[in-house]
Amino acid sequence: MRQIISKEKKDKTERRKQVIIGGLLIVIMFFSVAAYSFQKEDTSTSKTAKYNGFEFVNQNDLWILNTNGINLAFKYNPNEVEEIGGYLNLLDSYSNKPLYISSENIEAIQEIYQNMNLFVLRIREACLDEKECKDNLPVKTCEDNFIIIKEAELSKIYQQDNCVFIEGKEEDLTKLSDEFMFKIFGIRT
Repeated sequence: MRQIISKEKKDKTERRKQVIIGGLLIVIMFFSVAAYSFQKEDTSTSKTAKYNGFEFVNQNDLWILNTNGINLAFKYNPNEVEEIGGYLNLLDSYSNKPLYISSENIEAIQEIYQNMNLFVLRIREACLDEKECKDNLPVKTCEDNFIIIKEAELSKIYQQDNCVFIEGKEEDLTKLSDEFMFKIFGIRT
């Protein structure tokens, strides 16, 4: 048999349930806000690296350099990359001209593309040698602005006419691509 409950007792039980649920919601909201504020505090403190008068800020695992209102993004900062000597043309020789690139290393291509795309007319994959050309890519020479990234035992970056050769072990090609850009942007001399 069901027990008969007075309206007062029923209302009192309902109010009690509402107060408990309301209190739980307030506690959950309080801890959510507190957790969010601590999380926000942690992400707002970003790492920085200084090199040759330039300040790099680490955001989302990329080193961002703001120069003249333009953000350049690198996987590595100059302190993490070995300096490789050699003369390279500076950014002016690439500005508003087509740039051709050849590489099997997608990460190295992306590293150059994301920064150079801001300054060149266009970037397109191409081949230096017609014999090794795949996918019906255009064949270009060192009269064109051309970056060739390839695997080699020794790490080196050198320029031959308008061709830049970036060579090194597979795992170092992205660092070498950053080194190339540090030089042409005047970050490293």
